[in-house]
Amino acid sequence: MSETQRVAPMAEREMKARAGVLDGKDELAAKRRDFVLDESVYLDGNSLGALPANVEARVVDVITREWGQLRIRSWDESGWWTAPERIGDRLAPLLGAAPGQVVVADSTSVNIFKALVAAVRIVQGNGGDGDTERDEIVVDSTTFPTDGYIASSAARLTGCRLIPAAPADVPGVLGPRTAAVLLNHADYRSGRLHDLPGLTAAVHAVGALVVWDLCHTAGALPIGLDEHGVDLAVGCTYKYLNGGPGSPAYLYVRKEHQPRFDSPLPGWNSHVEPFGMRADYEPADDAVRGRVGTPDILSLLAFDAALDVWEGVSTAAVRAKSLALTDFFLECVAAYVPEGRVESITPVAHAERGSQIALRCPDAAAVMKLLIERGVVGDYRAPDVLRFGFTPLYVSFADAERAARVLADTLAEAPGGP
Repeated sequence: MSETQRVAPMAEREMKARAGVLDGKDELAAKRRDFVLDESVYLDGNSLGALPANVEARVVDVITREWGQLRIRSWDESGWWTAPERIGDRLAPLLGAAPGQVVVADSTSVNIFKALVAAVRIVQGNGGDGDTERDEIVVDSTTFPTDGYIASSAARLTGCRLIPAAPADVPGVLGPRTAAVLLNHADYRSGRLHDLPGLTAAVHAVGALVVWDLCHTAGALPIGLDEHGVDLAVGCTYKYLNGGPGSPAYLYVRKEHQPRFDSPLPGWNSHVEPFGMRADYEPADDAVRGRVGTPDILSLLAFDAALDVWEGVSTAAVRAKSLALTDFFLECVAAYVPEGRVESITPVAHAERGSQIALRCPDAAAVMKLLIERGVVGDYRAPDVLRFGFTPLYVSFADAERAARVLADTLAEAPGGP
């Protein structure tokens, strides 16, 4: 059966025509050529971004010339040593941050641990000049599991009580004993976008600090870390930022907090005199104190090259296209898929939507397997969620239409179909 057999011809013609018009007006359309893509519809950039075309040559140069020929000299001559903060400054505008506040290093989990423990220590006073009565950490109860694991460990280390709460309920559990709050900007299952400015203000109103996990929003929409007064933030670089599998994460430490940022992982890379080999630890003066050990140069420089695709791109334009793409995809699903066969759990309101659409259906695992076989690549989250990530730099409106059409055909054939 063809991928259009079960879709009404009139609806298909209308949606294809609309996709063509929208693609013709898309100011980001040319960016698609900057990525390595095939004939499939790739809607899994919320898990692993597509490969930017320039990265291969950059990595080859790092391996053959910088490592192969210059060898140890590359720490100085190729700028390896300062890469975490230099690349952090390149990333900073996509996060809404001024230079000198972001380092790219370690994993998201490691950075969450550093940020959350440091937040508690800042509030409690790093030695007694703060509020030692603050002994509670609030964590997003809907969070990605690792964030919860790390928050639990941070609570044990700092002697705090852990209080799980859904983001909407966080203002109601804050109080004079709150030290720090760990929140996700977007829910990884549903794509629901949480109120970063409002929740940050609520946390600050009780004298606590907030740590935001930006894994599912950075590169898909404006963040505004400086504008909204965010204290600390972390995130990965391999989703909408297209840094590659396992590419290093980043840590944002607001300028005013840097002098009191007391990392629970004080490594030699964050020492004020790293090559002094002193027995006592003295942290660097700025965001460099967010580093720990020797950076993963190959992955770090691959991400550096991947950032080239953002030249000349505004996050406002990315956000506008993201919302238009997800709106159009939902319209196509409504036009092609029988009512009641799937249910969107992604908010309709733009202010509450990230850059993915999550559809619930009882046979989701089998459906996603068939979709991937038919060239529409999304992913599945147990027990019943189909996730489709829309990366505005390379996903087209024609992709969105085709994905909905193939989805309709697949649902008709899947075990739970008519």
